[in-house]
Formats: sequence, structure tokens, C-alpha cells
Amino acid sequence: MKKIIQILKNNSAYLAMKKGKGEIVVSHASDEAILIASAFFACPKTMLVIKDSLYQAQLLYQELYPLLHQKVAFFPCDESLRVEALASSQELVGERIHTLSLLLQHQPIVVICHTQSYLRYIPHPSLFESSQLHLSVGMTIDPLTLREKLIHSGYQMIQRVDEPFYYSKRGGVIDVYSIQYENPIRIEFFDDEIESLRFFDKNTQRSLENVQEVTILPATDLLYDDQEIEHVISQIETLQSQTQCPDYQDDLDEEISIDIESIKNHDYSSRLYQYMGLFSSSTSLRCYFDDVLIVTSSQEKIKSVYNQYVEETFYYSHELQDIGKMVKGLSLFQSLDSLLKKTDIDFVDFRTNDKQISFLTREIQLPLLNENQLIQQIKDYLIQNKILMCLENSHQIQMMTDLLDQYHLSYALVGHDDHIYQGINIYMGDLSTGIDFCEEHVILLTEKELFKVNSQKKKGYIKYKDAKVINDYTELNIGDYVVHDVNGIGQYMGIKTLEVRGVKKDYLYIAYKGNDTLYIPVENFKLVRKYASRDGKVPKIHSLNSTEWQKTKQRVRNKVDDLADRLIEIYSQRMKQPGFAFPKDDAMQIQFEECFGYELTPDQKEAVKEIKADMEMPRPMDRLLCGDVGFGKTEVALRACFKAILGGKQVAFLCPTTILSSQHYHTMVTRFENFPVTIALLNRFTTTKQRKQILSDLKEGKIDLLVGTHRILSNDVVFKDLGLLCIDEEQRFGVKQKEKIKEIRKTIDVLTLTATPIPRTLQMSLMGIRGLSQIETPPLNRLPVQTYVMEKSNQLVKQVIERELGRKGQVFYLHNQTANIESVANEIARLVPQAKIGIGHGRMSKDELEKVMQSFVDKEYDILVCTTIIETGIDIPNANTIIIENADRFGLSQLYQIKGRVGRSERLAYAYLLYAKNKQMNEEATKRLKAIKEFAQLGSGYKIAMRDLSIRGSGDILGGEQAGFIDTVGFDMYMKILQEAIEEKTGEKKEEKEVPVQNVNVDGYIPENYVENDMEKLNLYQRIYKAQHLTQLQSLEKELKDLYGTLPREVNNIVLKRKYEILCTQPFIDEVKDAGGYVQIMLTQEFSARIAGDQLFELVNRLFDKPQLKYIKNEIVIMIQTIGQWLPHTIELLNELKKMDEQSRHQ
Repeated sequence: MKKIIQILKNNSAYLAMKKGKGEIVVSHASDEAILIASAFFACPKTMLVIKDSLYQAQLLYQELYPLLHQKVAFFPCDESLRVEALASSQELVGERIHTLSLLLQHQPIVVICHTQSYLRYIPHPSLFESSQLHLSVGMTIDPLTLREKLIHSGYQMIQRVDEPFYYSKRGGVIDVYSIQYENPIRIEFFDDEIESLRFFDKNTQRSLENVQEVTILPATDLLYDDQEIEHVISQIETLQSQTQCPDYQDDLDEEISIDIESIKNHDYSSRLYQYMGLFSSSTSLRCYFDDVLIVTSSQEKIKSVYNQYVEETFYYSHELQDIGKMVKGLSLFQSLDSLLKKTDIDFVDFRTNDKQISFLTREIQLPLLNENQLIQQIKDYLIQNKILMCLENSHQIQMMTDLLDQYHLSYALVGHDDHIYQGINIYMGDLSTGIDFCEEHVILLTEKELFKVNSQKKKGYIKYKDAKVINDYTELNIGDYVVHDVNGIGQYMGIKTLEVRGVKKDYLYIAYKGNDTLYIPVENFKLVRKYASRDGKVPKIHSLNSTEWQKTKQRVRNKVDDLADRLIEIYSQRMKQPGFAFPKDDAMQIQFEECFGYELTPDQKEAVKEIKADMEMPRPMDRLLCGDVGFGKTEVALRACFKAILGGKQVAFLCPTTILSSQHYHTMVTRFENFPVTIALLNRFTTTKQRKQILSDLKEGKIDLLVGTHRILSNDVVFKDLGLLCIDEEQRFGVKQKEKIKEIRKTIDVLTLTATPIPRTLQMSLMGIRGLSQIETPPLNRLPVQTYVMEKSNQLVKQVIERELGRKGQVFYLHNQTANIESVANEIARLVPQAKIGIGHGRMSKDELEKVMQSFVDKEYDILVCTTIIETGIDIPNANTIIIENADRFGLSQLYQIKGRVGRSERLAYAYLLYAKNKQMNEEATKRLKAIKEFAQLGSGYKIAMRDLSIRGSGDILGGEQAGFIDTVGFDMYMKILQEAIEEKTGEKKEEKEVPVQNVNVDGYIPENYVENDMEKLNLYQRIYKAQHLTQLQSLEKELKDLYGTLPREVNNIVLKRKYEILCTQPFIDEVKDAGGYVQIMLTQEFSARIAGDQLFELVNRLFDKPQLKYIKNEIVIMIQTIGQWLPHTIELLNELKKMDEQSRHQ
């Protein structure tokens, strides 16, 4: 900024800004940003900048952030109370709270707001400050009191804290995520004392670092003083009695009753904002400033927006009053006149009098220039101007000086305090956009103009939930139908702690027909599966004492035989086909992989390993690579492509759309740039001449990698030696193409990429007929799409689009009816006149569609009104809002794919799933939309396909004739029976090497005060009993202590029991028996002969009272009485025996 101040030191607009008085004429937001930032740097003083709209405020904030960084704050809100009531944005709330907290620090700062946020009721500074919680290690506070304070501050309880404004409680641990911190906070108690405070990773949930003190900011700005509650409720009731709506009086009474309860309980729904004007503790943003410079932009526009806001709010409130949703007489915002009494600077668009001061600059937007053109442009600038090149690092400076030396142009390397000389000046700084300072005759050029580097320094919103790996798709909720291997279909009713023969344990409680109940020890959870069927069909519940279930299973077994034969035939044909065994990786493969610019995620690494292993086998590979959009499937596929090419084979990369094939082609050209790979593109835009040459070169083996649409499946496309076919989104191809793919699949390696596998494809993978690799780990900083399901309204559409355009993003508007798509685009143009709108649909000519999509990629359009052509469209990271009309008409997998078009960058993305006003959706549509919301986290494509089995029907495993049988036993049980039939016919039954469950009579359960949620309990049990090694259990034990606090005795017993069970499988143990009050451990003959008897005798006697040692049939038998601390002592014994076994083997 010093250099800009140096340029502007005599500029009259800059001097007026420094003085803090005057009207300044500006052309665009960047002018305002330069003046505000330079004045602030020259004389640091708090400024409040009021823009007319949220859109304009966002633009200014994005311009100011690269200049001021942490010294600029944003105070936004929705511009319409209607929109806020429907889809209140948590990120806007977060920005407001963060800004208020910064203002309370009383440090110089620039705050950007807009008309509605300036007028908004917010809590008084003293109330906001007293609502902050200051915690420190050693502080005494009852955990229940802390929870109450968090609730009063607007925090909501959740199982897993991974985004701001939520808290969770587990045993003696409370997790909370305060908006100002990069990571959430873990508070561990010892009774009423805070024993430790630590930040933890929101993805892994593991602790990161201990701290001595933290401040927890409120989670809402709808705060009020408890002492005022009764008075405000009395006012609401008075207003209620004065509100007459005869047809809806009961509705009004119900609404007010709910609102009053919410006020009493501090349940801060967005509905409560309407009552904030009744609290004397409510004020405006102006109240947070003492000595402040107030800048408006512009007062005339602000007043115009204010008048529109008054009018819109008047109609909206009367609309609600007429249908019993709001009382009359509420003040919904402050008066503008009282808040605009004192303003210092006013930015205006046009000069209307002589007192106004003009600030003349121009943004520099150079086209893509080659080296010669850039040098010529620099020479043209030098005719009348000085040039200041602001570059970010020494590498860029070296590149530029080398270029200037090459063309014999002189330059000066200058520091921050140096004079700007005539000619070219180069200095190191972090400005992001070029400017032409017209009055000063100085041209500022940055990396953006000189190197076409798009700076990423612009501020996004405060952190929100990073992606997380999905949970197991078989999560059990109370009331779900379940299938028990032996007893059939029942209903899961939760987890119960029961005492049986003096031992307390947790049991799965399952209800059966005729009030029959079954309690299954939680360690036997594998006997129970969640029931899934067609179209959410309600199953027939069985009786416990009936033989009906066994008969049903037998009927299904009889019917799956034919299907099993067909599956075996497909599998055996593939196994019999001779394939090409690709060689192991060579130096060039390793070099290719090492030059990738990013670290692979663990899932990507595993997928690469699995694919290469398949390729190195002497049979054709058929593998499905499943991963969410943008999770890195392409890079994994390209590594497989290069392996095939290095093995002397050709590769075909098949894409469902022309645009996607073009994008893949450009990605490949860039990725293989420094390697000997010849790539060609074949699609409908390939000219006749190009096509002939490609077909000829392909036949001769001159092309290594051919990427294209289904055109590459044509008969005239002949490869010299095709070795690998990669298919992107196979489900998008037609029947004929699929048949051709099926033929190819028999002889060469095939890798299929998909974000949401269709259920049949998924089932084939699950059955082992195709290999399945999953990429569930998201790239760093990828955020899940914030999803809203709501009724369509024009006001909502307008606000949503303007919110996205305000942060310089783009919008998809999906309207899936070509007939009236142009009228929809015209309606959007009327709502958002400043937006540039494109239209894309399947009935356009190929050239038209390609042109529109490319223009959208190049940011020539702000909004693309389109049909589902975007479902498997191109990657547009800047498009981060999607509005889907009539979302209830789409299938679940299709909705998931469409929603995946946004959220491809580090910016928070939004999906609005709209349905027609007053429309009653059927149950299936409601389920689909609910599922999309439920699976908002990243990595959910696989889970979506699983849910699709329940919603859309699971009877499509090689034909619908099996559907009825799936319904009778549920999808999981059906697949188990089918798998057993296949194994029986092939004689390849897989032996499951699992640690057996031992009968250990100790109390082992998870108390309510340690883990409250049944699903969470079940998940912990699954993880404990799935552990097959002591290291896994030790890691889990450490995690439990971190997440939940010190393990209670009962939980510790569960872990000890599992340790005991794992140790009982050691090779030196022959058998472990429960011998009525004793446990009997028989060592193998071989170990019995090796072990030193005196050492064993000493060890056993040290650990136990009255142990018995016997020698039976050349085996040492240890008898331990199951009293007192026998379990931990037995674990110690087995650990010591393990060490003795390892030592004696090495002697």
C-alpha cells in the first residue's frame, strides 16, 4: 500500500478521504477500495462503509481484502426478511458475529455493511460482550451450567462437532466450535473443574494442541437480556390481542405460543428476529463505534434501497398477518434517517456539482498476450506513463527482469520507500489487480496482467464444515426394520443395559410379532442387518417361535441358484480370458507420478495400488472407481493410462459428452506435457481432415491415448493394440454403446469412473464380479454443499443469485423443460438485470451448445439457465450456487450428480432444491430430497447409491424377477444368500478369520452419562469388536479417552474383554475354555516344550492367588479363578507369554 499512497500523495480525492469530508465521484468498487485502503494505511482510523446492497458490499469487501487483510471486516445479512425466514445463511451469521467481536477489541478496522444490515436490530455491545464465555484451565464451572450458557448463546447440540455454532457432550467432555477459531475446542472436566482445553481437528476429531484459555463467542446475534423476557412476552400477547385474522386465529395463537416458548428457552430460530425490536437491549451497528469515519456509497442509492425494503417488508408482514403467522405492530428494523444523520464521505457515480471531487482510474484488463505482444503493450504504456510492476516473489521478479533484459528495456528495482522513477519500476508486493492512475500517469501492473496468474488472495467466508468421510450406510435408527440371521425380520428398538446372572451388559433390543422380544449382546451385532427393500416396502415381521423364517430363507436359496449360475458364468468367462499382464512400474512411471503437483489422498493411493495390481495380472481387469466429483478420479485414471502406454499398449478414454471429452483432453495434454505420449481427441467437433488423420495414426499405433465420446466405439475406429479402456460415467451411455463396451470388456482391461454408481453396477461390484475401488477422502479444504429444500419464490431466487454474484461467483439455474426455458431466462433477467445470462439445453445445435458452455467457463455469463445437460458437465470451480426447479421430479442419483456441479473449489457452495408453491409431494419425492440433505457431506456418492436401493428398488441384480424375493428377506440377507450359493457352487468359500467372542463374566456396557446416543454407542461397539489386532485397540482406546474423557470401569471392561479375546488367538494357545468359575488356558504342545517352566511358575504366582498349573497330554494348562482383577491380570499374563514365545523362537 505504501507505493499506492506514494502515487496518490497529491490526489485531491485521496486528500479528501484522509481529511474525512467530501463527496467523491468513483467509477467502480476498486476505486473505492483504493481510496479507503490508502487513507486507512496513511492514518489508521476505524471506518464504517455503508453500501446500498449486499451484492455491492460483497464486491467492495472482495476488493478490499487483498489490500487490508485482517483489517477489514464484513457485516452482511439477507436483504429480505422473507429469504432469511426461508433460508437463513449461517455463513452470514458467522460473519456478523466475527465482526462484532472484532469491534469490541477497539482496534482500528474498516467495516463493510449494507442498507439492511446497517438497519438490523442487534444486541447491545454490553450484552454481546457479556454473552462471551471466557474459559481457562483450572476454572470451576459445572458442565451442566456450561451447557446452559452455550444454549443461551445460540449453540445447538450435535453428535459430532465439525462446523461453527455447534457443541456436543460425551461423558466428561464438551466440544464446541466458536466462529473465530480455525479449529473447534475440546473442554475436559474433572468433576466441576476444567482439567484441559485443547483444539482438535474437525475432520479426524483428534486433539491438536493444548491451550490455557479460550473465548467462546455467541452463536447468534439474536441475543436478549433474560430480565426482559416477561415484559416482552407481555407486549407480544398485547399485540396478539390487537391482531384480527378471523379465518386464521387458531393458527396465530399456535404460532405465538411456539414463539413465546422459543423466547423462554433461547431457541433461536430465524422467526425470533421479528421480536428483537421489542427488547430495550437491542440496538444497531452504529452503537458499536465511538470515534468512526462513516462512508456511504451512495446516500441516494441507500435511500432508494431503503424505500424498497420498507415497501417489501410492509407487504411481507401483512401477508403473514393475514394468514396468522405474525402479529401486527412489530418494528422490524431501525429508521434510516436517525442512522444517517452524521456521514463524512459519500461516494457517488456521477458528478452533479463543482464541490464533488473525481477520482479517475481505470482497471487494466489485458487479453492473453504472447511475449512479443506483452513487450509491445509495455512500450505503448511508456509513451505517456510510468510503469510500476508489483510482483509477489523473487521468482516472478527474476522472470520479468530476464524478459526485459532480452528486449533491452531498462528498469529499476525499487523498495517500499523508494521514489517511482520515469520508466519501469519493479517491486515486491501483494496487490492483485492492475490499475491505470489516469491523473498521475502511472500504470500499475501485477502478476495477473503480466503472467495471467489469477490471485487467490480474495477473502472467502469464515471457515465452515470441511468434508468428512461417510459413515457406514447401515446406520440404525430406532424403529428401523432389521434382519436377524436366525430369527428373521424384527424392529430395532434401541440399546438396553440389562443385568443377567449378576453381569451388566448392553443388548440390542429387537421387537418381533406378538410382543415377542429378543435381546442380543451388542458384541454379536454381526448377526443383525438393516432391512432394505424396494420402494421402502414395509416387511412382514416374524414370530420368534415360528419356522416361517427358515422356510422363507430356503425358498430364496432355491430361487437364487439360477442367478448364481449366471453370475459364475460371467465371472469365469472373465477369469478364463487371456489378458495382458502389464509390467511393474519403471523409472518413468515413478517420475510421472512424482511430478503431480499435489499429495494423493490415502484413498487415491489405495485405488492406484489396486488398479495396478489388477493390470499386472494375466487376465482382463474390470474395475469400478467410485469417488465424488472433484475427488481426484482423473489423476488415478491417468496413472493407469500411463502404465498401459509404457507397457506398449494404446488407451481409449470414453466420455459421455463432447464438452467433457474436450476438458479431459486438455487436462491430459497438460499432464503428459513432458512425457512421450501422443494424445488425440475424437468427437463431433473433430473436422473430417483431422478425423481421417487420427484414424490412420491410430491404426498405425502412432497415437497412444485417444479421448472422445461414443464416436470412438464406431467400427471405423481401429486401434493397433488397445490395452486399456477408461469409461467416465458408464450409466450415461445408451444401450448400443453399452453392448459395444460389453464386448470390449471381455478382452482388455477396463476402468470405469463414476461419482454415483447405478445400483446394478454397484451390486455387481459388491458381489466381487467387478473390482471396486472407493475414493472417500476429500481434497484439502473442500466444503460440502449447503443444501436447502424449499418452496419456489421469485424473491428467494433474486436474493440467492445476487448473493452469489456478490462474491464474483456464477450460478446454475436448472429448468428441465426446453419448451419454455427462454421465458424462464427472461424472468431471471428481469429479477437480476445486472446479470449476464446464457441458455444451454439438449435441443440446441452442437456448435451452439459448445459455444454457450465455453462462454460460461470463460465467465462471460454470470448465470447459466440449463437443463440436465450439466449433470455430467464440465468442471467450473467458479460456479458455486445451483438452483434446481421442480427438484422433486428427479431421481436421487441424478439429483446428487446435478448438485455435484457446484462446490468444486475451496468456496462454500449452495444448492437450492425448489418445488412448486402449494404442491403436495409424494412420499418417494420427499424421501429423495431428504436423502440429498442428509448426505450433504462429501464422499456420499457410494452412500447415495445404497440409499437408492431402498427408495428406487433393489430388484435389478441381473433382472427384475428377483425383486419379490429381495423383499421377503431384505437386500443384505438376499446378497448373503446369493454369495453363499456362489461360494458353494465354486467351492471357494471364504474362511473369515475373526477373533472369537469369549464368555467373560464382567460388567461391560457404555453408561448413558458417557455416551448418550444409541447410534454412537453402536458405532463404538462395532469399532471395538471389529478390531483384530492389539495396536488397533490401543489406538481406539486413545481416541476414546480424547473424545469422551477417562474410560469408566464398565467401558474399560469392554476394551479389556476385546484385548483378552485377541490375545486368546495367539499361535502358542491351543484352546481357552470357560470352566465354571475358572478360565482354562491350554498352551500348545510345541510351546509347552519350549517355555521355561520356572519362569512360567513365577509369572503365574505373581499375578494370581491360588492358580493351578497342570500338564495334560504334553500341554501346559493354566487354571485361573474368575474373581477380583482376574481379567487385567490374565491380559498381562498373555502379553508376557507372547513375549516369551517371541524370545524363545529367536534363541
